[in-house]
Amino acid sequence: MKNTIKLLAAASLIALAPLGHAATTPAKQELINKLLVIQQPGMEILARELVQRPMIPLMQSAQAALQQVPADKREAVAKTLEAEVKKFAEEAVPMVKDSAVKLAPSVIGTLMDERFTEEELRQIVAWMESPVSKKFGAVGAELQKALVAKIMAENGPLLDTRFKSLQQSMAKTLGVKPAPAATPAPAAPSKAAPPKK
Repeated sequence: MKNTIKLLAAASLIALAPLGHAATTPAKQELINKLLVIQQPGMEILARELVQRPMIPLMQSAQAALQQVPADKREAVAKTLEAEVKKFAEEAVPMVKDSAVKLAPSVIGTLMDERFTEEELRQIVAWMESPVSKKFGAVGAELQKALVAKIMAENGPLLDTRFKSLQQSMAKTLGVKPAPAATPAPAAPSKAAPPKK
């Protein structure tokens, strides 16, 4: 009997002790699920960036190598390369997006559950579904595009000159004839936040 009372007392203390992470309520889980759905369009943008980022230096190398192709075959080779890149992106982007959507609940959902209270999640959902948030999301890309245009207008000629010098210096170091300099394309504006639904 004495041991039973001690076991009950110990069990009570364990039950009352603060846990590292409380169980998620159904209402909180519903809010997390809603936020995951709201963020899905942003996952396609993320997938596209993940696929396209390593393709940029690949395409730059291909562009330089194209200069070594005989002039009469250059256009056909360029079209073949473009078709291969397009096919790769068309296959890879949906695959990466599906992976992001599949992994989001266990990664993003878990972090939202750990870092936000139910009330904070409710406020985030309310903000993301609000007309002003949707308007801000729609204008966000335009704002970034305008800024990039101004930055390139101010810095583009200097960057172009420096890029050509770098290219010539690298060619000299490598002991090769420099390929015709290509002006670096302005970076595509990345989305600060995923588009709202």
